[in-house]
Amino acid sequence: MEPMLSVEDALERVLSVFSPLEPERVPILESVDRVLAKDVYADMDIPPHANSSMDGYAVLAADTARASRESPARLRIVGELAAGYVTETPVTPGTAIRIMTGAPIPPGADAVVKVEDTVSQGEWVDVFAAPPVGQYIRPAGEDVRQGSLVLPRGVLVRPQEIGMLATLGRAEVAIVRRPRVAILATGDEVVEIEAPLAPGKIRNANSYSNAAQVIMCGGIPIMLGIARDRIEDLTEKIRMGLAQGVDLFLTSGGVSVGDFDIVKNVLATEGEIHFWRVRMKPGKPLAFGQIDDPTTGSKRPVPVLGLPGNPVSVMLSFEMFVRPAIFEMLGRTDWPRPRVEAALMDEIPHKDNRRHYVRVRVEEQAGEYRAFLTGGQGSGILSSMVKANGLAIIPEDWTHAPAGARVSVLLLD
Repeated sequence: MEPMLSVEDALERVLSVFSPLEPERVPILESVDRVLAKDVYADMDIPPHANSSMDGYAVLAADTARASRESPARLRIVGELAAGYVTETPVTPGTAIRIMTGAPIPPGADAVVKVEDTVSQGEWVDVFAAPPVGQYIRPAGEDVRQGSLVLPRGVLVRPQEIGMLATLGRAEVAIVRRPRVAILATGDEVVEIEAPLAPGKIRNANSYSNAAQVIMCGGIPIMLGIARDRIEDLTEKIRMGLAQGVDLFLTSGGVSVGDFDIVKNVLATEGEIHFWRVRMKPGKPLAFGQIDDPTTGSKRPVPVLGLPGNPVSVMLSFEMFVRPAIFEMLGRTDWPRPRVEAALMDEIPHKDNRRHYVRVRVEEQAGEYRAFLTGGQGSGILSSMVKANGLAIIPEDWTHAPAGARVSVLLLD
């Protein structure tokens, strides 16, 4: 029997077959929280012209060099300039132009006096301050120089990047395409969520929790329904999914060692299987392999992750392996969750030699983080996942975890 892989070894094998997908052009607002696929260069200076950072008067600094409250400089007002307009009237010795914030600096002016340092009387203004050359003038290109690299590829687009793209006049941008992820549940016991529950049946919660996880990662879920515990049905459903041009195939259930667990057998027949057990709890049974896509002439292999069947196991396996894979396809490197060290407030009396991911509620109390179990830790107890905001990591070599033990916690929220 194949030995169980560590979480790190399994993740390394999974990520080895993924790389960023090809770019697509989208309107800039559709690029939020996605990754730039190409460098963005400035084709203009920002701002495109020198402008005022204050309401006041554009002047020649030499005219006001000795101005003070006791001995103001008197200048003749020869114009007024609002933001969005330009003037051909120059500032010459002994003159000033009333200027608003953002308005282009008029010809000849080399400083701006803020309005609080002036008093106007008809066509004259008294200036009580002596501004240095360049005061309150934002030079052209102060923010961005024409020809400079403004946003390098690989950047995650946030609102501030959207603002910069808009400033540059880019209505569209090239970003990494979102991956299409096929989602298929397996098992004779599984029914659709609208179906009444007959004895022995369960609703298809796994496909919906996985689809929600795919959406939150930035992927596009392709729901394929349920495959029954028959090789022919599972094979047909997998081929149907491949025909939809998916980049990753997820199944839930059918990957342990029971007689009816057929996913890994079909995977081995239709493609190849790389491993199927990981030293973690919950989530030990995890089949990973690739299937050739018969719809493409190049026989592009599609990665397949066969997740466990229990609802917590399937979500935890997604978190550890599928989320990083989707981020890799998106060109993102920020998939690791934040971690904190916390005091475990409840004892875990017995533990095997697998790494345990324990559902906890993390709270900050008395200057430290404390982690409280959210309920039973069985792989079928979804309610304890609902209540959790973190996963406490209990190392492989611990046989138990006493209350008060310091543990690392992955923060889910």
